[in-house]
Amino acid sequence: MTTKSLRVLVLTCSTRPGALGPAVGGWLTDTLAPVAKELDVDLVPLAVGDLDLPFLDEEEHPATGVHRHEHTRRWSRIVAEADGFVFVTPEYNYGMPATLKNALDYLGPEWAWKPAGFVSYGHTSAGTRAVQHAKQVVTTLRLVPLGSTVAIRITDAMRDDRFTPDARHAEAAEGLLAELVRVAHALTPMREPRHADAMPGPLPGSYVRPLGPDDAAEVTVLQRCCWLEEALVNDTLGIPALHETLEDVRAWLAEWDVTGLWRDGRLLGMVRTRRDGDDLHVGRLAVVPDLRGLGVGRWLLALAESAAEGCRRVLLTTGAASHRNLAVYQRQGYAVLPDPRDDGAVDLGKVVTP
Repeated sequence: MTTKSLRVLVLTCSTRPGALGPAVGGWLTDTLAPVAKELDVDLVPLAVGDLDLPFLDEEEHPATGVHRHEHTRRWSRIVAEADGFVFVTPEYNYGMPATLKNALDYLGPEWAWKPAGFVSYGHTSAGTRAVQHAKQVVTTLRLVPLGSTVAIRITDAMRDDRFTPDARHAEAAEGLLAELVRVAHALTPMREPRHADAMPGPLPGSYVRPLGPDDAAEVTVLQRCCWLEEALVNDTLGIPALHETLEDVRAWLAEWDVTGLWRDGRLLGMVRTRRDGDDLHVGRLAVVPDLRGLGVGRWLLALAESAAEGCRRVLLTTGAASHRNLAVYQRQGYAVLPDPRDDGAVDLGKVVTP
C-alpha cells in the first residue's frame, strides 16, 4: 500500500448569503480531524463560492481536459490532486444546488474513480433528496458514491441559534470517512493509469510512471521478493536490497530517477538510473518472478538506456553467480569490466553509440 496520505476535499456547496453550509462544513472538518489523523487523511475544506466559477463557459467538452479559462484550470488542479470528496450540500426544491451541478459539469477525467461522500442538511428530508439527485450525476462522471451518508434535519441540529448536531451525526461522519478511505484505496488501480506521467508498458493493461518516496512500500516488497532468489544463487544475504528499511528505500527513491511498471495497482517491475559524469549507472532492475521470461526486464533495461544521451558508458552490477542475468546483459551488449570486486558481484559496462 502507498505511503502517501489521502487528500480528501470537503466541498461546501451552498453560496446563498447567510446559508448554514459554512457552519456544517466547519463542524464536519473539526469533528473528523482526530479520525483523519489516525487514517492518514488530509482534509481540505473548500467552498464552491471561493472558486469564482461562472456558469460553464468552456468551449471544449470537459472530457477533453482542454481548459481555456484560468478559473477552470485552477478547479481542475484542485480536483485532480484529490483522492476523494465529501460534498456538504443543502436541498433546494428536491434537488442539489445549481452551484454543485455547475462545479461538477466543468470537469471530466479529473473526477474519475474517486469516492464521493455526502453530508446533507435540510428540513423534512434532511437533504436526502438532494443527495439522490447528485448521485445520478456523479456516477456519470465515474465518481463512486458511498453508501454511508450524514443527513441532518436543521430543526434537530439548532440550539440557541447555533449549529450543534447530535453525537449520532458525528458517529455517522466518522463512518463515512472510514468508508471513503477504504474505497479510495480500493479504487487506486483504476486511478493510477491516469497519472500525468504514465505511459503504456510492454504488457496488455500495463503502464510505467516515475516512482518517488511515496512508493517506498511497494518498492520494498518488490525488491525483497526479487533479491531473495539472488541471495540463494550467490550464497549470500549481504545484498542491500534485502535489508533496507522503508526509510532507506524512501531516501534513494528521492535521489535516483526510478521508473516503475504497474498493472491493476500492482508494481510488476522497476529500474533506476543516475548520471555520474560521462557514465549512466543502472540499478535495481527487477521483475516479479511470475513474469520473468516475457521480455519485461529487457524492455525496462532499454527504457533505462534511453536516458544515456550524452553519456559515454552505461554501467550496472549483478552477482557473480547470477549466470542468467549475466547472459541477458551480455546479449544486450554489456561486457564484464576488468577490475574484480571482493563482494561477490561483477560490474558490467556498455559503450554508448553516438
